[in-house]
Amino acid sequence: MVPALLTAIDSTSHVHLIVGSNPLAGARCNRSIEVGAKVTLVAPADATLHYGLMKRIDEGQVNWTERGFRDEDLTTLGRDEVDHVVDAVFVTLGGKHPLSMQREIASSLPSSLGTSVERLGTIRRRIWEEDHAAELSMDLEAEEDDVGQTASFNKLITPEDVEAARNRRMRWLAQICEYWPLRRLASITDADVETVLRSYTMSDAPALDPGAIDKRRRKGRIILAGSGPGNPDLLTRATHKAILCADLILADKLVPAPVLELVPRRTTVYIARKFPGNAEKAQEELLSMGLEGLKAGKTVVRLKQGDPYIYGRGAEEYAFFREHGWTPTVLPGITSALSAPLFAAIPATHRAVSDQVLICTGTGRKGAAPDPPAYLPNQTVVFLMSLHRLSALVDSLHTKEKAWPLETPCAVLERASCPDQRVIRTTL
Repeated sequence: MVPALLTAIDSTSHVHLIVGSNPLAGARCNRSIEVGAKVTLVAPADATLHYGLMKRIDEGQVNWTERGFRDEDLTTLGRDEVDHVVDAVFVTLGGKHPLSMQREIASSLPSSLGTSVERLGTIRRRIWEEDHAAELSMDLEAEEDDVGQTASFNKLITPEDVEAARNRRMRWLAQICEYWPLRRLASITDADVETVLRSYTMSDAPALDPGAIDKRRRKGRIILAGSGPGNPDLLTRATHKAILCADLILADKLVPAPVLELVPRRTTVYIARKFPGNAEKAQEELLSMGLEGLKAGKTVVRLKQGDPYIYGRGAEEYAFFREHGWTPTVLPGITSALSAPLFAAIPATHRAVSDQVLICTGTGRKGAAPDPPAYLPNQTVVFLMSLHRLSALVDSLHTKEKAWPLETPCAVLERASCPDQRVIRTTL
């Protein structure tokens, strides 16, 4: 029987791509040849090959492609049966030969895959140990004639039966290693290993339900996403993708209808019922609904106007969900504080005019009036959420302490980037 590579993968006639020319590459070639694979070595023609590698090449056991690695090697050097995709890749280059492929492969693998490979190795080792223990016990039973008949005296067990059962279990293990998706393999737990080892007999394959493993792997996910200033064309690709894949969307009341129209019909959408005097209660309701969705294994998108961290309570919600066991993914949005002036042809900074930008809120907690900044002639100040208290804001700026001149140029921008955008240009 050909030995297995790694846990229990039958590599006979597989194509193994080995990148590099150092001693580790030689060791990889030897192991791949040992398990029956066809080896293709990719290394520059002027590379210094390990003597073991050169011997294998001279003997025709290794096919040497005399050039550097190319991305298309992964999909052109393999077997015809799998559309020329290579079956395994071993990168053996040293630190002075950086290769982006190493990072890309590593980043695409599930984080817990290494631990699960060890668990599968445990299953393989335990199967082997129990099979050999069974053989040993059969040998001992043959010597029990002097002490009477055993319970299995009349049961005919041939060596072929034992070998068939052993191959059946190893074949089952090889099949899940080769055909199960990596993310499913990475979800195997210690409890699964024990279940498998308890459940199989000499004639039955272990019971490990793929559906149950996939369901366990599907955990809730929370995304805090910014929807930009209003125009759906200004959504980031990441936020648009999150909207399309969400199971539940919890949106602020300020998110415009054209953005919400991008939500698939199958997705549940809840609009925050925030109005004066009800903001805190509505926020608690949103957070509670988000937790319920996460516990049900849903992908929850908390959709906010602008950027979630610019007066969007994003940091508060991040802390809330993390305290309850879920770490949110935060997707930035184009904040209206910096984008809205562009739609009114107003530069936030301009040489010899303004070299600073200050972003403030016009509405404090529970509707209280915030303390505005003092006047600086070289500073552009952007007030968000100020339309409803514009008169009071002007009065608070034109005081002796704040010293804002009444002739200071200003603009009022409403629904920036939307078809019904309104701009008023005036002075304070």
